[in-house]
Amino acid sequence: MAEAAETGAYVEHPLLVPEFIEDRRYQTELAATARGGHTLVCLPTGLGKTTVSLLVTAHRLYEVGGKSLFLAPTKPLVQQHADFYREALDVADEEIVVFTGEVRPDDRAELWESASIVIATPQVVENDLVGNRISLSDVTHLTFDECHRASGDYAYVYIAERYHADADDPLVTGMSASPGGDREEITEVCENLGIERVEVMTEEDADVAEYTHDTDVQWERIDLPEPIVEIRDALNEVITDRLEMLKSLGVSRTTQPDVSQKDLNRMRGELQRMMDGGDSDAYKGMSVHAEVMKLRRAVELVETQSVEALRRYFERQRNAARSSGASKASQRLVSEPKVREAMRKAENFDDLHPKFRRTRVLLAQTLGIGGGERVIVFTESRDTAEALTEFLSTSFDTRRFVGQNDTEGSDGMTQTQQQETLDAFRAGEFEVLVSTSVAEEGLDVPEVDLVLFFEPVPTAIRSIQRKGRTGRQDEGAVVVLLANDTRDEAYFWISRRREKEMEEELRKLKGVADEIAGELDDDQAGLTDFESEGEGSEPSERTESEATREQSTADAANASAESTATDASDSQPGLTDFESDARDGEATDDEATDDEVDADERDETSAADDDDGVVATAGTDDADGVEIVVDQRELESTIARDLSTRDGITTRLETLAVGDYVLSDRVAVERKSVADFLDTLVGGDRSMFEQVKDTARAYARPVVIVEGEDLYGERNVHPNAIRGALSSLAIDFDASVLRTENEKDTADLLEVIARREQETNDREVSAHGEKGAKTLAEQQEYVVSSIADIGPVTSRALLDHFGSVEGVMTAREEDLLAVSGVGQVTADRIREVVGSEYAAARASDEDGDDEEATEDEE
Repeated sequence: MAEAAETGAYVEHPLLVPEFIEDRRYQTELAATARGGHTLVCLPTGLGKTTVSLLVTAHRLYEVGGKSLFLAPTKPLVQQHADFYREALDVADEEIVVFTGEVRPDDRAELWESASIVIATPQVVENDLVGNRISLSDVTHLTFDECHRASGDYAYVYIAERYHADADDPLVTGMSASPGGDREEITEVCENLGIERVEVMTEEDADVAEYTHDTDVQWERIDLPEPIVEIRDALNEVITDRLEMLKSLGVSRTTQPDVSQKDLNRMRGELQRMMDGGDSDAYKGMSVHAEVMKLRRAVELVETQSVEALRRYFERQRNAARSSGASKASQRLVSEPKVREAMRKAENFDDLHPKFRRTRVLLAQTLGIGGGERVIVFTESRDTAEALTEFLSTSFDTRRFVGQNDTEGSDGMTQTQQQETLDAFRAGEFEVLVSTSVAEEGLDVPEVDLVLFFEPVPTAIRSIQRKGRTGRQDEGAVVVLLANDTRDEAYFWISRRREKEMEEELRKLKGVADEIAGELDDDQAGLTDFESEGEGSEPSERTESEATREQSTADAANASAESTATDASDSQPGLTDFESDARDGEATDDEATDDEVDADERDETSAADDDDGVVATAGTDDADGVEIVVDQRELESTIARDLSTRDGITTRLETLAVGDYVLSDRVAVERKSVADFLDTLVGGDRSMFEQVKDTARAYARPVVIVEGEDLYGERNVHPNAIRGALSSLAIDFDASVLRTENEKDTADLLEVIARREQETNDREVSAHGEKGAKTLAEQQEYVVSSIADIGPVTSRALLDHFGSVEGVMTAREEDLLAVSGVGQVTADRIREVVGSEYAAARASDEDGDDEEATEDEE
């Protein structure tokens, strides 16, 4: 890079627009370091980390050539960075392209070839790498924005591993205002991204200080009114009662409702171990634990957010309890007398949480008396954001700023709406922005006169991101509202402690950056280092009855979701968040989360799922090595990523009509975890057999992989039922059934089969076939088997006996009982379903909560 003009006001370079980039010494020094090696750049929010990366990009493109890839975790951030690059670089706009899930995969492949700079979300790049649509070989500069996300299975880790392996001349720049809470976390980020050096600038540095201003942080304490306290206390009584139950099981050491999340996590771990050991009481305990988590969320809402947020939460819980497959935890919650009393009090409460009025006063002081122009109000809850926007709009010109996902009772914002809102805020078209966590991280939200936290934020990273929105150009203020004697206080102390720890760690990091660099390995940490313990095996579930087992499993899933969910999730969704509903897994509790980040992979997969699947040739005549075709929906596992990193293996993504993996023109694989396989035996879901039937129609050698350990011990399913299902797959569907221990074992097996087929047997790869249309007989069996989960065997017996669907539906009870395999319960259920009036049946279902409440009281 041509050296920056140290005597002028702007940085000069052949690829920079003249007099556009201000010459800030700290930025040019950081850029000079970053272009010399893989570097983590730590710089306070708003002080131009993106400019540092842009200077490095300009140097690399001019001196080395190739192309630059810039990754940012959300669509708004991607668009923001693209706009900045197009303004600052003397490069044709069409050479700076944006990759998000809204751009079709085929279009991305074409754009990649012609682009000089690609600015993208990590999910689409990960998909394109797994699908072999793009190559990183000629990428000479890769930037990871908000790089503190580079842990676990997040896409940054995989992309970095591929980049260091594939690029001819790699250079990585990681950027973050808050790279981690301690030295260990920062070191992990560096190792995951292959970073060798760390450069830290703080506001204490002289070169930086002249561009920052003091930020005054004030903590406003607020007392709760008596009606809100009464609602909270009623809910806390129920929490105490449920903790008594958990204490009787030996997993809880306290019955105090303010039990810490750490203790609750420990309880859940102990319950899981009890379940693994076959203790049937643990299933009930897990359901009770899920109920405690729901109650804690309700208490948190009424204490720290608003009664309106609590009302909306209760409504979601009522809807969940009425839905099919509702968990016992949800049903007990809404039928508990004390909870119902709290619901009634919340419905009758016609006042506001005191935080609302205090917010209005503070805004009046800032915008009116203080002569300020702009204020941002942050809140954790989408519901509170909606209520606050409505409340403040009576006094100020106020708009909301939320994520793209729709939630119950609240529409999300499209990317265009988000950008238009920020542009209007920046232009002074309105005064107050009420935002959930989407505006915390990296977005170029204008500097403001006041940042108001509606509640303390329990993580240092998010708190620092938020406070970075003020104090850039002039003195600013931060006010945090804190409700006395509530969970706000706990979050207050956690936030204070963590921020101090991070500030201290950054100071230490600055002093020992060279030592940190010496500790970092040359080799990037591999993906396998982050696989969860017991990879490939689902939680062990054994109980005395199928109904108890399935219900407890759902409650366990809900408990896990509740332990981490808030109404405004601040984390970018990973691949596992976008599994197709038609595939594996149960829905977690319908807690309304505000996904403030962008599901790019979901956009892409959903668009692909509009058809029934492609019928496509997936290989080329001149392709080197072995090719494996992967169904898009299999991206929820690590198998495709694992295969894509192996020598001599090329992976290609398709939306397959049949099969999960295609290994040759005659071999297609259906993959099922042990838990999913057993679900088909106890849950009445016959989709696995339908999938294998379709695969067998299209491929001469269908293979079923059952992945996981303890097939015969994980569930309370008779071994002969399991053997019968395996036999049916092999005999009735002519499928080879193979066992693997975990995802890595499955990937190994897929590679071996693919190599045998393509290298040893010299067979080509082609993905073909489509879901076979059901025959008339199969459709008739399907209609009858749908009643009361009758199943295919009994449905065939009924149809053989009566001759038609109409004959089954009009048969009398005594005639039904004459059919082999039909007992009194089945006959009664058939007559009930066929003969009951729809309106009456629906009313009966909606009264279920009241009936259960009566049963509980009795």
